[in-house]
Parts: sequence; structure tokens; C-alpha cells
Amino acid sequence: MKSHIAVCVRGIALSALTTLCLTTAGLQAQTPPPAPTTAPRTPSVTYAPGRLGAYRPGNVSPSDFSDSTRMQDLIKAGQLYLSLNDAIALALENNLDLELQRYGVRMTETDILRTEGGGLLRGIPLTVNEAPAGVGGPGSTLNNSAASGTIPQTAVPQNVTDTALIQQAQNNLSVTGNFPLTNGPAIPLFDPAVIGQLLAQHASTPQSNLVVTGTPSLISNLFTANAGYLQGFSSGTQVSASFQNLRTDNNSTRNLLNPFYTSSLGVTVTQPLMRGFGKEVNRRFIRIARNSTRISEFVFKQQVISTVSGVVRLYTDLVSLNEDLRVKRQTLATAQRLAEDNASKVEQGTLAPIELTRAQAQVAAARQDLINSEGFLRQQELILKNTLSRNGNSQPSVHAARVVPTDTITVEAPPVETAEEMIKLALESRPEYQAAKLQVSNSEISLKGSRNGLLPQIDLVGIATNNALTGPANPAYTGAPVAPGSLPGYGEGYGAALGQIVRRDNPVYAVGLNITLPIHNRIAQADLVRDELQVRQSQVRVRQIENQIRLEVEGALIALERTQAAYQAASETRKLQEQSLEIEQERFSAGLSTNFLVIQYENYVAQARSSEVAARGAWAKAKNQMERVLGQTLANHNVSIDEAMKGQVSRQSVVPATSN
Repeated sequence: MKSHIAVCVRGIALSALTTLCLTTAGLQAQTPPPAPTTAPRTPSVTYAPGRLGAYRPGNVSPSDFSDSTRMQDLIKAGQLYLSLNDAIALALENNLDLELQRYGVRMTETDILRTEGGGLLRGIPLTVNEAPAGVGGPGSTLNNSAASGTIPQTAVPQNVTDTALIQQAQNNLSVTGNFPLTNGPAIPLFDPAVIGQLLAQHASTPQSNLVVTGTPSLISNLFTANAGYLQGFSSGTQVSASFQNLRTDNNSTRNLLNPFYTSSLGVTVTQPLMRGFGKEVNRRFIRIARNSTRISEFVFKQQVISTVSGVVRLYTDLVSLNEDLRVKRQTLATAQRLAEDNASKVEQGTLAPIELTRAQAQVAAARQDLINSEGFLRQQELILKNTLSRNGNSQPSVHAARVVPTDTITVEAPPVETAEEMIKLALESRPEYQAAKLQVSNSEISLKGSRNGLLPQIDLVGIATNNALTGPANPAYTGAPVAPGSLPGYGEGYGAALGQIVRRDNPVYAVGLNITLPIHNRIAQADLVRDELQVRQSQVRVRQIENQIRLEVEGALIALERTQAAYQAASETRKLQEQSLEIEQERFSAGLSTNFLVIQYENYVAQARSSEVAARGAWAKAKNQMERVLGQTLANHNVSIDEAMKGQVSRQSVVPATSN
């Protein structure tokens, strides 16, 4: 109700166009049952908890291919009693196109987590599936020819196996094309990492002289225990710390200490000054990922609109095909009555036998039309049930059920708002237009990284390290005597090495610049120009979409006015043709007309009735298209995006009582 009020406040009276009025002719409604208790359809994604969770896989809920309970609730005595509201609810709960987009939204959320750790983007799905055209779509089998002129002829359908009626089209909402922009300067890894190394080694190395080691074969036992820490920051700063330890035990007679310990604790800080400098550059992927989450929500909304609009179209076509079937039955009944009357008159000798033959030919033609109409209706039922079910027609109860639409089409007055008011509403409401603008924004954010990549690489580097050396005296030492106190750590163990580090007995400090200056820099220049061209191209594409929306709104308005006028003319034609048939039948009964003229007027009536049904269906589709181009499909049919995302619809179904 609130959504309808909001639409009215904004000045669009499409609610005056809308209702497919609920009728329950011959059906006695029961008290509405409780809303279906189907579990949420939204894919569940959880990550392993705790510090060790980073090394364990998360959990993604398995796919659920069961239909909601609403489908079985609506099947009574082998008939699927379906209102438009129930058809929309079933689509929101069961349609697989929506299920695909639910996974797409969850995929987009992973990009935020990935970029917050310093990773690259993996992209988002931007494809929206359209509902099948159905029997009442392009090349509709409904009679649309003028109800005047020559006698209509029975048509034998030639495209009964045309897969275009059941295939789905896809719309790609991307405005940036298939060529992504360059990644630009590397992003620091924001997730810190701890590095460790343990290594035990035994080595025997022959020596070419005795000066260095004092032995012809140096035998060493080494034990390494190192640790490190790495982390990057949004400013581009990268910090690495290392704590290195080595215990060496060898047979050299030239070493003062054996075994001896060498340790060091150092920190290196690297700060880009040009390329890779600043939060705006280094957090660009995070901003793009967050925008992409909003884009995926718009894509999902567009999929909901496409699905709901497609269901409305398929349902109204089903209503029209049912009405056309009734027309064909009426036509056959009328032709049979005329044939029976003619047979009686031929027996009485008051009518030539040729007139009976003509009447019987008319019966055969009407029967052929009825067969065609029944086949088209069954095809449409299959297409609609497949759209409303996760298992298509594989469920025996669903496959066997004939769809009984409980709504009829009521033609309403056209909107009174101006085209400019409608265009303004459409530009504010169309999700694909909003998604397109966000895609351009993402391209502009990425372009800043491309521009930064053109700069030279100049990094300020700072290093601070503390070193230590300790160990007991080497009993095999044969060199010059050394006083025990002249060497720090002489005769001491690993603990003394740690003490030297803490006291900073042997510090090393360094500050410098790392400079990389490309001589031509042609790669970065070409990438930047290419990216700028692609951004301009996407801006042009957005303007195309805007112009297309304007065109669609005005075209939909014209189509709505035209189909309403066509329906009024078809309705008036049908009434006049029925009156003409009654008059001609009276004249025939009085002997003032011929059997040929009566058959001709029967054909005119049949054609006029079918044309009225087709005109009413065309108006319903024009109204449905108007809702879609204005972005008001969901508001006018009380569809909640939250319900669509969960696949749980709170609206209740009116289930008819089972009649024997």
C-alpha cells in the first residue's frame, strides 16, 4: 500500500491502469491458508571463526531445488488455480533466474573482503535473463487481422516447433565493455603476514687453502631460526621486520668462537613518494568493490523486474488464449447449429444440398481453429509453469495440472501525466540506468590508478638493524692470542646475543631512495590513454541508455494509447458484427437471405471476437511495458526486494474449494 501511495505522490497514476480484476466465477473461495513457510532462498555464506579460521574453508549453503509449498497448495483436483498475484509470488519463490542473481550478489560481497586484504577485483555478473516470449509473444497466434473485408480463412500453424517461443534472451547491463581497465600500481597487502623459518643443516666443504679455515675440509652444523612480519598500509607504506638467528658449529681453527650465535633484529620501511602514494590510489579497489555491491543490487532488482514483468506478460497471454479458446468454441457451436438447421431443411426439401456442404465446411474450419487454439493454450501453460517452478514440468502433479487463470483483463483509462513527467520518473527509477552510472564512477576511480602508474617509481627506504655475535671460545683456535674481554659476547651463549640486540650494541642505520625512471614510459602512456578512451566510451553509453529510456517511455505511452483505441474499436466492431449476424439470421429464417451470407457473417463475428480478445491482450502488454519502462513494475505489483532476495513472499493465496 505504501508503495502505491508513493507512486501516486510522485504523480504517476499507473495504478489506474493496472488491475487484473480477480474473478472467481464458479469457484467458491475458502479462508486463506497461512503464508507458505518456505525456508529463505538467499544463499548463506559463513567464514570459519577464530584466529585459525583464516586457514579453514568457509561454508556456502547447498543449492535448493525444491519448490515452495505454494505451488502444491494451489493445485486442486488436477487444476492449478492461478491468480496474477500468486503467479508473481511463485516466481519470486521459485524462479531460477532470480536464484542465479542471488548468487551473483553474494559473489560481489566477496570482492569487498578480497580488496580489504589488498587483493585485486574479480568482477561481478551483469547479465539479466528475460522470460521466454511465449505463444502470445512476437508472432502471436491470436487473430489481429481487421474484422472487415474478405472471409477469414483457417490457418494451419507452421511454427509449432519454433524454439524461439521457449528460449530466454539475455541482457548485458555492462557499459564498460569486455576490456577491463589496467590494474595500475600494485596495491600493498593490507593483511599482515608472519614469516618463519627453521632449518637444520650439515655441510662438508673441501677447502683449497688453509688460510681461511685452517682445515682442508670445513665441516659445519648450522641451525637457523628466523621470523618476520610484513604489512602494507593505505598510504602505500610497506613495513617488514625480521628477527634472524643462526647457530654455527664447525671445525675451523681460525674462528675465535665455536659454536657461535649470530642474531639480528631489523625493520625496513618503504614509502612510495610518487607512484603508489596515497590512500586514494591504494584504496581504489575497495571503493570500486563497495560500488559494485550497489551495482549488483541494481542488477538483482533489474532481474526481479524482468521476471515479474515476464510473468505478467505470460499470464495475460494465457488469459487471452483462454478467452480465444472460448471464442473458438462459440464459433464451432454456431457453425454446428447452422449445419444442423441446414441438414433439417435439406431433408425437408427447402434447401439445396450445396448449402449443407458449405455449412459442414464451416464446421470443419471452426474445428481446426479450435484445435489450434487448444494447442497454443497448452504450450503457454507449459512455458508459464516452467517459469514458476524450480523443477520445470518434471513434477508429475505440476506437469499434469491444467492452469486455470482466475483473473481477467480489464482495460482502464490511460495516464494523465505528461511524457516529461514520466521520463523524469523513469530516470530516477530504472535500476539499469543507476547501475550504468555507478559503472562509470568505478571506471573513473580506476582511471586514477592508471594516471598514478604514469609517474616514476621513487621510494624512500629506511632501515634499522641491531646485530649480535656471541659464543664460547673455540678450543681448536690456532691464531693470535685474543684477550677474553676484547670481544663482546666472548665466552657467552645465545642469551647474551639477545642482550646485545636489546642494548643496541651493534646498530646499523640506513636511509636512501630507490628510483626507477622509465626512459620512454610507452606502456604506461598507452595504458592511460586506452583507459581514458574506455571511460569516455562508457560515458557515451550511459547517454545512449538515457536517450533509450526517453524513447521507450514515449513509445510505451503511444502504444498504450493506441492499444486502448484499438480495443475500443474492436469491441465496437464485435458488437456491430453480432448485431449484423442476428439480423442476417432473421432474414435467412424468413427466406430473405442466403446460407452463404449467414456463413460470411458468422466468420465476421468470429473474427471480431478474436480481434477483441487480441486487442485486450495487446493493451495489457502495453500497460505492462509502460510499468516496466517507468521502473514501477515492482511498486505496482507490491513486490518487495527483500522478499525477492529471500525468496519468501508473505502474501497469502486464495485457494478455491475442491469441487467434485
